[in-house]
Amino acid sequence: MLDPNSSKDSGASSPSEAQLRQAIEYLYYAYRSFTERPDKILEKRGLGRVHHRILYFVGRHPGTTVNALLATLQVSKQALNAPLRQLLAMQLISAVPAQHDGRVRHLSLSRSGSKLEAQLSGTQMAQLRQAFDAAGPEARVAWELVMRRVIAPDLPPHEASQ
Repeated sequence: MLDPNSSKDSGASSPSEAQLRQAIEYLYYAYRSFTERPDKILEKRGLGRVHHRILYFVGRHPGTTVNALLATLQVSKQALNAPLRQLLAMQLISAVPAQHDGRVRHLSLSRSGSKLEAQLSGTQMAQLRQAFDAAGPEARVAWELVMRRVIAPDLPPHEASQ
């Protein structure tokens, strides 16, 4: 399994291959742990992770359009269509046509959608809070910097640290 002591700084300015492989394992195991509780909640409703992502980003950006959601999730219309229709049918999300163009739909969480999203993300926020509290504020800042660099490796240094 994992050896937490093997990730100690060896004094090198760049991580070794072994440390990078261990980082990959940490990401895999962390993601599995991070999604485990929400997956169980979703499974009871016949939903999956893609539904959680939709609920999360619609909840974070009420009134977002379908096209904006496609760009955020970086999925095709075909990949978004079925899960979004399911969430609409379950009345977890509402879609209101835009006044300027009836083809544009603004998405928002319904009351039950907000409640489900809060339950799903609440388990993850509690898990992150516990980890950040245990690791300390410097570790959280470093983790955020690493995550930003993983997401966008070419960010200028001042943007990556914000």
